[in-house]
Amino acid sequence: MWHLVPRAIALVTMLASTALVTPAVGQFGDLKRKAEEAARKKAEEALKKAAADSAKKAAADSSAKADSAKAKGGGPAAPAAAKADPKVWDNYDFVPGSKVIFFTDFSEDRVGNFARGLKFKSGQMDVVDRDGVKMLRSTARSEFLIPVGKKLPERFTLELDVIAPPTPIGGYDLIAIEGGSSLDRGAKSAEINWETSATLIIGGGQTAGTSNIKFPEAMTPLLNGNVAHIRVLMDSGYFKMYTNERRQYNIPELGFKRDSVIRVFVKGTEAANGATFITSVRVAESETDVLYDALAAKGRWVTQGILFATGKADLKPESRPVLKEIASTMKAHPELRILIEGHTDNVGTPASNLTLSDARAAAVKTVLVNEFGVDEARMTTKGFGDTTPAAPNTTATGRAQNRRVEIVKK
Repeated sequence: MWHLVPRAIALVTMLASTALVTPAVGQFGDLKRKAEEAARKKAEEALKKAAADSAKKAAADSSAKADSAKAKGGGPAAPAAAKADPKVWDNYDFVPGSKVIFFTDFSEDRVGNFARGLKFKSGQMDVVDRDGVKMLRSTARSEFLIPVGKKLPERFTLELDVIAPPTPIGGYDLIAIEGGSSLDRGAKSAEINWETSATLIIGGGQTAGTSNIKFPEAMTPLLNGNVAHIRVLMDSGYFKMYTNERRQYNIPELGFKRDSVIRVFVKGTEAANGATFITSVRVAESETDVLYDALAAKGRWVTQGILFATGKADLKPESRPVLKEIASTMKAHPELRILIEGHTDNVGTPASNLTLSDARAAAVKTVLVNEFGVDEARMTTKGFGDTTPAAPNTTATGRAQNRRVEIVKK
């Protein structure tokens, strides 16, 4: 059953990247790094203020509705949630792929230009600065390609963070996703369509009529004008799709074309508040390793499904599926002892990254103990900062790969 999630969740999680900003070499790099860090901090403060204002308004609206219902002799109105409840995400089972194939949050792009990492196909799109955060804006019917460098693997995840216009444009294709460079919608090529009130799939064995999934009425207002986290998981033919904490599809067989690019259609208009924004794009290959099997065979297991607030050790509720897996493994194997390692990219100073990674590893242990009942004596933690990168920090994709938690068998 879907629970109402306050707008604060969508707003505060707007910055999809979970680390700080990459330092360059020499004096110019130091100045650039400081400027980028200051911009990120400014953006985060703006988002927090917006989230707080939104939460206050939601609480006030709920109180007014409750008073009105009471005056009319009706039942009490459902109160607005005062803060994010992690248990809202208990049925959320999306685990992001651990090997990043493509990532961009547009932070390295120039305002006014098209995003360098993506391939332009048609329409009107440019990178803009919105309250200190760079994002890709579409003001027409537009298309771009996500280059993944090689044929998509059988197991992969796709994550898009989208801000829809405050007032719906209409139609089911505010966002459409399909493998390959051109429209197909054939028996082996599903096009997934999304907007703030419903989703549908055309092709791949599905039809618009049979695949139409409508969101609960209370959900749409939270998606209009706010960040929506669209998540797709493909495991061979198995297909799952989520918006924020809600799962739309759980289809055992769906034909999704494996190609070296993913086509994304984005609809916006030039009218006031008619643009659609994309704040980040991430594609990753999903490893087949089961946690315990990986620890037994390799002695270590890497995950990027444990997410934190930008520059902080605050765990995001989307982390619960991975935390559950760690906890269930620990309970199923009482002899197991683990070291929880925190790792960052090379954004910021080495000292701050080391401190941050240490705090994040400790935060994971605290949640496993307090919320999942794991014996704290069986876990130790250590932060490594940016000292052991899994990939070069020279690209956004590499830095995304380096922001990770590793579980090591002791």
